[in-house]
Amino acid sequence: MDASLLARYDRPVPRYTSYPTAPHFHAGVDAARYARWLGALPAEVPLSLYLHIPFCDTLCWFCGCNMRVVREHGPVAAYLDLLEREIDLVAERLPGRFALSGLHFGGGSPSLLRPAEIGRLMAAVWRRFDRAEGAEIAVEIDPRDLEAEVVEAFAAGGVTRASIGVQDFDPRVQKAVNRIQSFDCTRAAVEALRAAGIGSVNIDLLYGLPYQDAASVVETLGQALTLGPDRVALFGYAHVPWMKKHQRLLPEAALPDGPSRWDQAEAAAARLVAAGYRRIGLDHFARPEDPLAVAQAEGRLRRNFQGYTTDEAAVLLGLGASSIGSLPQGYVQNTADLPSYRRAVLADRLPVARGVELSEDDRTRRALIERLMCDFAVELDPAAYAAELASLEGHAADGLVELAGGRLAVTERGRPLVRSVAAAFDRYLAPAEGRHSRAV
Repeated sequence: MDASLLARYDRPVPRYTSYPTAPHFHAGVDAARYARWLGALPAEVPLSLYLHIPFCDTLCWFCGCNMRVVREHGPVAAYLDLLEREIDLVAERLPGRFALSGLHFGGGSPSLLRPAEIGRLMAAVWRRFDRAEGAEIAVEIDPRDLEAEVVEAFAAGGVTRASIGVQDFDPRVQKAVNRIQSFDCTRAAVEALRAAGIGSVNIDLLYGLPYQDAASVVETLGQALTLGPDRVALFGYAHVPWMKKHQRLLPEAALPDGPSRWDQAEAAAARLVAAGYRRIGLDHFARPEDPLAVAQAEGRLRRNFQGYTTDEAAVLLGLGASSIGSLPQGYVQNTADLPSYRRAVLADRLPVARGVELSEDDRTRRALIERLMCDFAVELDPAAYAAELASLEGHAADGLVELAGGRLAVTERGRPLVRSVAAAFDRYLAPAEGRHSRAV
């Protein structure tokens, strides 16, 4: 893609892991409203749980997560007491006992937990919920702090999938982003997880970091592929120093420009496809037999706050500081401030800070945007979305989308810019809104 074309479309747009997106959540959705939403859930509705562990022992300067660095374990242990209590607070407001089709430990770094704490947390979940047949239990792993006993504890707790954070193996890039992680360390983590019986192992990589180019990204990818991952997530680094001030520590002059980021993403995608992986959505790749690839082939691929998923649950309950939940009625987000989180939970209050209630138009647009992000095509009524389709005329002229009858399809050329296409249907997105990362 030529630079002038990329300049027109590679603008800041949301990642569309929700709609409306998080910047449009507000304090009008509070703990009382969330409690009402929980109490109104039908007993048969599928349900998943996300547990946020907002701690790491080092700060990666590229990080965009809600987390804090800890030098000792005391704050982690104290937080887990609160998290267990929040599990009870949420369960007490449900109209019955529900089965979980999914359980996801995210962070931060859940691998900072000690073995006994993992067991306690698992027990707290299963005291209140049942495990649905075929439920996926997933955990995010930092190989640098992973101990054998922790692997054994996650395996004993029934973890079925682990996502290994890598980002890049180039020492120069690692130094620039303050994440020193050897290939041998990563390989040892993968081998330990598999030896413990955790059947699915994913690897997370980033492009768009300082000093990266297409050749170096493909070289890192080649090393990662020797580990035989079931899935690879290839995310574009989101440079948002106005939101994450520590990103100012990165050597900004060494960040690749738009055309270079494009080259990196496309070179890595080509390498993965050549290695036999199926391209999943915007930034995931999976072996053909992996459930993610099967879900895409069958039109069942979904997108939520963890990215692309096979989880078809209508409800995702987010637990822990800053976590976001999705219910039929709307979205809720817990406070990210740990003292506020502590005060609410100790007072037996749901620690909700904000959210948004969905209108019928929101639900329709949410479904449309999700299908674009997952399938790169959607059926719609051209008359109902005349203004939105008119705004995509430039995309069509440049070969990025095609419209035939009521079917809007993103072309292979336009695939990396699908967020830009989805943004046409976002009625909340302000022109030149600067709260998001660039499209590629």
